[in-house]
Amino acid sequence: MKIAVIIVRSLIGLLLLFASVSYFLNLVPQPELTGNMKIFNEGMAASGYLMTLVKITELICGIGFITGRFVTLANVVIFPIVINILLVHGFMAPEGLGAGIFLFLGVLFLAYYHRDNYRSLFVAKSFSPRQA
Repeated sequence: MKIAVIIVRSLIGLLLLFASVSYFLNLVPQPELTGNMKIFNEGMAASGYLMTLVKITELICGIGFITGRFVTLANVVIFPIVINILLVHGFMAPEGLGAGIFLFLGVLFLAYYHRDNYRSLFVAKSFSPRQA
């Protein structure tokens, strides 16, 4: 099981690193988009910051996955982005659905493996400054 975790963690990290580095260095030409995907992509680009924020987050989380440091934190941070990748490709660009499914299942697998690290997130307890 430990070897499977290392393989999945490394593959997710490499995929995130490749996606972010290729975005910043323009290594892969952007395909011609049409329809709703083009409108969605133009909206993300029009914000001026959103794609950069997503790619920086992917870069940091990818480094975390590859090094094996802060995997639990990287998993929590990258999960909303992975859900968005899966849904965007599922509804607007099915040709990229494979990578989205791999990321989703890989992140779920890592979350399951490290499930003990998430227990404190689900404790319904109020915090008061005096408790600290």
